[in-house]
Amino acid sequence: MAQVKTYNHDLWDHGISQGYSVNGTIYISGQFAHDTKGVFVGEGDIEAQTRQTLENLDRVLREFGVNRANLAYVEVYLTNAEAHTEPVIRLFKEYMGQHRPAGSLIGVTYLAFPEQLIEISAIAHTD
Repeated sequence: MAQVKTYNHDLWDHGISQGYSVNGTIYISGQFAHDTKGVFVGEGDIEAQTRQTLENLDRVLREFGVNRANLAYVEVYLTNAEAHTEPVIRLFKEYMGQHRPAGSLIGVTYLAFPEQLIEISAIAHTD
């Protein structure tokens, strides 16, 4: 029998959960730079948006009782990848410490909100 758990922060309903765990694998929806009240953080500032997005990723991981060391795959979407890649990689490496999950960094034309510069989705495990 499948063991399923979901997490939703209840800030808005886009028809998806923030995280969905089945049999020890956690699928984390795209996180972006909003605070715990749903207010966007860091307009025009890739470093502020990256920090907030990673903080939101941590929040979802905690809801499943794991941490960043449990990340198996991370997908980073960036607008203006040419300008934003260096600061994002630097902050991501700082965030990850010695842990190195698999991942991709993908340049995109735009994201869901006009002020959004970064989005991060991930897959983690509970073991």
